[in-house]
Amino acid sequence: MDVFLWLIFPYICLTIFVLGHIWRYRYDKFGWTSRSSQMYESSILRWANPMFHFGILAVFLGHVMGLGIPKSWTDAMGVSDGMYHFMAISVGAVAGVFTIVGFFGLLYRRRFTKAVMGATTVMDKIMYLVLGIVILGGLVNTASGVAGDYNYREGVSVWFRSIFYFNPQPELMVGAPLSFQFHAIAAITLFALWPFTRLVHVFTAPVGYLFRPYVLYRSRDAHEGSRAHRRGWDKVDTIPRRRK
Repeated sequence: MDVFLWLIFPYICLTIFVLGHIWRYRYDKFGWTSRSSQMYESSILRWANPMFHFGILAVFLGHVMGLGIPKSWTDAMGVSDGMYHFMAISVGAVAGVFTIVGFFGLLYRRRFTKAVMGATTVMDKIMYLVLGIVILGGLVNTASGVAGDYNYREGVSVWFRSIFYFNPQPELMVGAPLSFQFHAIAAITLFALWPFTRLVHVFTAPVGYLFRPYVLYRSRDAHEGSRAHRRGWDKVDTIPRRRK
């Protein structure tokens, strides 16, 4: 079971993540969207959406540093373990609170706004469930890091990078606390679900808007072949015609 969870399962989910996005982009381009529901309700969305997105962005950047940057690198830059631990806990807690408050605001809106609930698919519900588990698991790990003595940078982080080095070390996760194991399994499962949910909009950026030609708007001035001008109010930007 340990070999499956920490060696086979991650590669299965990452394969689904990559191939699933290729399939989705090729066969469902029109569905590659977050399916905005702003037209149904905007008062809650106005504050919950920014809180969630800015919070989750900060959480993502924190994971990039914590999982992607080896401890030896920060040691070489003169960042002590105490300083790193303090920054990770403080910034992570603030980002986590923003994320969870925004997330529950969006869930409340989706559940109790009839039109938004009606536009919610089965995959949306599954995605929200797994994403909520991942977020709560991350907060539990952040809180446990205040009093705990487990150094995830020498265990979970090394295991995570070893997957992409194609030299996996599943034994590192076997010795990790259950909260870290549960958080890792939920996050890996979310990666497998990602291509088939609205989360695909994360990889969409309106780059084309930077290079597209201008849209020209022309007034419908009178010209040969057009209808005769009807009597009535004159346009405000024209000189009134003299009546004969």
